[in-house]
Amino acid sequence: MRKVFLYILICVASIGAMAQPELAQQQLAANHNRSASNHYAYPSEQLPQLTPAPEGYMPFFINHYGRHGSRWLTKQSSYDNPVEALKTLQKEGALTKQGEVLLDDLRKVALEAKGRVGDLSDIGAEQHQGIAQRMCDNFPEVFDGDAVIDARSTVVLRCILSMGNETQAFKSYNPEIKILTDASYHDMYYMGWGYGEDTLANPQRKAIRHISDSIFNARINASRFMSQLVNDTSVIAGRFKSAKFMEAVFDIAGSLQNHHAFDGMSLFQYFTDEEIYELWKVKNIYWYLQWANSPQGGNRMPFIERALLTNMIETADDAIAQGKRGATLRFGHETCVLPLACLLEIDNVNYSCDDLNTLHETWRNYEIFPMGCNIQMVFYRNDNDDILVKVLFNEHEATLPFHTDTFPYYRWNDIKPYYQQKLKTTVNWPK
Repeated sequence: MRKVFLYILICVASIGAMAQPELAQQQLAANHNRSASNHYAYPSEQLPQLTPAPEGYMPFFINHYGRHGSRWLTKQSSYDNPVEALKTLQKEGALTKQGEVLLDDLRKVALEAKGRVGDLSDIGAEQHQGIAQRMCDNFPEVFDGDAVIDARSTVVLRCILSMGNETQAFKSYNPEIKILTDASYHDMYYMGWGYGEDTLANPQRKAIRHISDSIFNARINASRFMSQLVNDTSVIAGRFKSAKFMEAVFDIAGSLQNHHAFDGMSLFQYFTDEEIYELWKVKNIYWYLQWANSPQGGNRMPFIERALLTNMIETADDAIAQGKRGATLRFGHETCVLPLACLLEIDNVNYSCDDLNTLHETWRNYEIFPMGCNIQMVFYRNDNDDILVKVLFNEHEATLPFHTDTFPYYRWNDIKPYYQQKLKTTVNWPK
């Protein structure tokens, strides 16, 4: 009898464990803003303390690539289309009271966004000022005295303004610091969007887009969502793309966190936690397939940043050889930060997964490329000119694919040849 009782207890415990929400599900329920994927605002609160350098080593140079800060959505139609869809239903008398309230809120957001699509937001500016200030606080030796900052941006305005906000903060910290800034098509081959003609990856990206599209169509059910907005769902049957409309509202809901103008406004109340979870999982799969180390894409996507990594290696070698003190800062896009993090094999970002149904258990986009995401390679030297490197990923100390007895510090002489050899693997790839 005792054995039977114990068996029942074990079974009950197992069922309870199986019923526990997954980590991502718990994290999204605790903070709906995370579900915004690439629209998630940079989470700068409660950053961890950094590990002191080994005795005798001092920081002297930072090699950096960062995404622009929080922005408006990149198309006015993203704001206007949901408004027009609800206005049409309103004219037909088909909207519920909730539908009318949603329409009113969406109108306010669309009006505020007019003429601002793709622009850096007020919160985006603050993010970069904060990142720069923390770099100075964490590594004062790099930015004191006659240090030099070479800052480059893509030619996109939000990236240029992100650069401006960071460099302004550095100047406030040290008025004597020398700052060079540039934003030119001359550098776009490695700074960002150089992948536009990339024959190594673009064909694969286009060829696998249907996978995420089919997953979206199979998983996203908008019937409950629409039933709260429309008093007779037969009105929209056959002529209204409910799932796409639901996704459009979801994108706007996630984007509001990036603007002080919408403090106190939320649109997440129109979605259940389960709907938020499913919509995010589909987005997570999309980003993984299109820009990460997915086997479905032939594991090629990280290599679109081979020119960027080459530039970072050359820049580091130059700083080491000339004894430079300061930083090379680059400002671009999440579509560069993500494949670069994969190429560097930072933490678990380079994860390769055949089973997309379990992807979210290991790989979660909001942990990788929020607005303002950044990679900082911090270089240290001692009196014997031995060079150590620590990588901060979104200001968290990151793991690299090398052995070290002094984590999070790695030897440059281990890092450099490994990445150089990795870059050579693309030479014989078929175009």
